[in-house]
Amino acid sequence: MPHRDDPMTFDRRAFLAAGLATSAAALVGGDLKTAPATKGLVLEEATVDGLQAGMTAGQWTSADLVRRYHTRIKAVDQAGPRLNAVIELNPEAMAVAKSLDAERKAGKVRGPLHGIPVLIKDNIDTADRMKTTAGSLALAGAPAPSEDAFVVKQLRAAGAVILGKTNLSEWANFRSTRSSSGWSGRGGQTRNPYALDRTPSGSSSGSGVAAAASLCAVAVGTETDGSIVSPSNANGLVGLKPTVGLVSRSGIIPISATQDTAGPMARTVRDAALLLTALAGADPKDAATGDPAARREKDYTQFLVADGLKGARLAVVKNLLGVHAHVDAIIRPALEQLKAAGAVLVEVELKSAAYDDAEFEVLLYEFKAGLNAYLGNRGGAVTDLTSLMAFDEREKAREMPFFGQEILVQAQAKGPLTEAAYRKALDACAQARKDILGLLEKHAAQAIVAPTGGPAWLIDHLNGDSSGLSFSSPAAVAGCPHITVPAGFAAGLPVGLSFVGAPWQEGTLLKLAYAYEQTSKARRPPRFAPSCRLTR
Repeated sequence: MPHRDDPMTFDRRAFLAAGLATSAAALVGGDLKTAPATKGLVLEEATVDGLQAGMTAGQWTSADLVRRYHTRIKAVDQAGPRLNAVIELNPEAMAVAKSLDAERKAGKVRGPLHGIPVLIKDNIDTADRMKTTAGSLALAGAPAPSEDAFVVKQLRAAGAVILGKTNLSEWANFRSTRSSSGWSGRGGQTRNPYALDRTPSGSSSGSGVAAAASLCAVAVGTETDGSIVSPSNANGLVGLKPTVGLVSRSGIIPISATQDTAGPMARTVRDAALLLTALAGADPKDAATGDPAARREKDYTQFLVADGLKGARLAVVKNLLGVHAHVDAIIRPALEQLKAAGAVLVEVELKSAAYDDAEFEVLLYEFKAGLNAYLGNRGGAVTDLTSLMAFDEREKAREMPFFGQEILVQAQAKGPLTEAAYRKALDACAQARKDILGLLEKHAAQAIVAPTGGPAWLIDHLNGDSSGLSFSSPAAVAGCPHITVPAGFAAGLPVGLSFVGAPWQEGTLLKLAYAYEQTSKARRPPRFAPSCRLTR
């Protein structure tokens, strides 16, 4: 059986013609039986507020939105440029949407996400007819989880429609040292909508591509180190990795108890704030959410003010400038925009080399412990890391055609979390938070600023990922919040600007990011080019 990542041919004229035909069919009936009520609905770059306003005015319903997003996914994701971002559609989405429409008609609106279609990453449990597999065929036949992940419960309570699940770098990119971001045995290769031969980055690859290509209103990703902010950078999105403990991890297939978190991926800062408001919450099943220092806001949109940069002191990581000429050409003007908006910039150095090795050691230990516990409770043929590796070996042709499972082997060799080596590595990682908090305090800064990463690299299944410039590790290891915002384009490929703050300062970061977004207006929708526009 061929993989969905077989060599792809792309005929842009044929795709555009198909897209126009689909749009025309939708407006005259097509697959949209309620087309007259949805006239004027444009999904590309649609905001949560805009979709909500249309439902409030009776221009369309949540059921209409589900139909239209299904149509767009079929045209853009499964055909056309064949992005492979959506791994599974929710067969219950339409029924849920109709139920929410009935609530609206009866005068009950749960909030700004009522009736809004959301896509979630396929490592987040849903107790419904969808699978939860982390992209692995090993879990494709496993029983459905016994209950929704806490974040899914939060979304349902807020009135969101779980439209489906997104592809990811298999096991959240913690399987091989030579992996290709966006590839999984179950879903194949997800492709960057700005240049189809480029990586979507990962591990929240499908969530990033789906949000960028307007296959949903907003999407949920997860991050251990870079898995929200890196695909957001590569796909021209706002991505927010919250403080570890702001959002519950229960019901999410784990890598690290000290670094994992879910978070929003959206086309605007406001949409990210709306989604974060729904996701955040204390959960008895996740001890990190019970941190007595935790600060959760009832509404994160309260921080979105246009002059949020005025008087702000920002620490710019100078050692990440001068690394990549194309990135500098975007970030240096962005820094000038920050100053023009009233921010005061100071240069600092922040390096992760001191704890890079320690971080990987911690992740190996915690992955083994966390995954064994998850698989043991999940049920099915794969019950622990040992049986997972055995499955991969048996299904090598399907699961390991491009790269192996060296990281799984390394994790299996680790002992319990009581071992001295684990405790030593954990202590070394504590330096990351000290570095961030030290810089913020020394310079009286509200946030640390840096380029999020470089432009998306070429997909290469032979050699694996070739990423270079990245600013994800300090905040990831420290458990601190990190938001990235589109800053510009290098040869048609997005590049983001990052703001990192102290724990529980999501509101401050949203304020700064929103003010920058309103100044820069840097985001542009993807055009599904076959390759990037490099000129000499």
